[in-house]
Amino acid sequence: MSLPAHLTAPVLWTMAAVLAALALATALAARRRARDPEGARELWLRVRSWWVMVAVFAVAVLLGPRASIVFLAFVSYLALKEYLSLIPTRRADRRVLFWAYLAIPVQYWWVADAWYGMFVIFIPVYMFLLLPARMVLAGETRGFLRAAGTLHWGLMSTVFALSHAAYLLALPPEGNPAGGRAGLLLYLVLLTELNDVAQYVWGRLLGRRPVVPRVSPRKTLEGLAGGVATTVALAVLLAPWLTPLAPLEALGAGLLIGLGGFAGDVTLSAVKRDIGVKDSGTLIPGHGGVLDRVDSLTYSAPLFFHYVFYLHY
Repeated sequence: MSLPAHLTAPVLWTMAAVLAALALATALAARRRARDPEGARELWLRVRSWWVMVAVFAVAVLLGPRASIVFLAFVSYLALKEYLSLIPTRRADRRVLFWAYLAIPVQYWWVADAWYGMFVIFIPVYMFLLLPARMVLAGETRGFLRAAGTLHWGLMSTVFALSHAAYLLALPPEGNPAGGRAGLLLYLVLLTELNDVAQYVWGRLLGRRPVVPRVSPRKTLEGLAGGVATTVALAVLLAPWLTPLAPLEALGAGLLIGLGGFAGDVTLSAVKRDIGVKDSGTLIPGHGGVLDRVDSLTYSAPLFFHYVFYLHY
């Protein structure tokens, strides 16, 4: 039986390997939970949440590029909504928020239409000009600069940056014979999430020296180095199956994703410290909110996209 046009055997095998790893993690978490129910509660919640997130992502990928783009647009909506629920907004700007939300379907329409020129300038240029102009019509000048800056930063992070992951699905499939469109997206998301896990594990095992103690005290130099090294190794290993990247190019991609993911993580940590919250939300038990799960992607997605686009498209 032939595979759907948007899927390749390496993509399916990689997804099967992820599910097998989750099954193993579930068995280990269940064993620990049986011995120490209270101590293993957070681990059990995390593993259970990973099942939900992986299942939803897998279904979106299996249904095809359009379904995956709609799914990622919905993720952008949840992330922007969560961001705006955390950031203080002026009463005068309530109607302006409508235009910020409207940017989501428009931006992802450019993605689905593969219109690169509009995709890459719509939010950085047109929304950058439109939102403060609409704010001016409200007639409120107190806090204007702060309101305009925080709204546009949120739009850039939760919509523009994340839409780069979706645009991987709009690239010509002949540019990636091994993994196709889905291979590039799977490669980016898998490495970004594993980078977070690897930095956490290496930090717990060997961490001694904080990298940014005032922003994220648990982030250590040893965890960063170990996580990036692990991500680079996996990037080189998976590249022939999911991407058109040569070994040296895959090494560069691993560095971009590893370091970019770290930068995205600590940047959101700085935002949360500024507004005095620990997690961005409670939507995902054991993982915080949507922003806590996509913070690394806000940096790794645009960096990886433009890296691959320059080299192979």
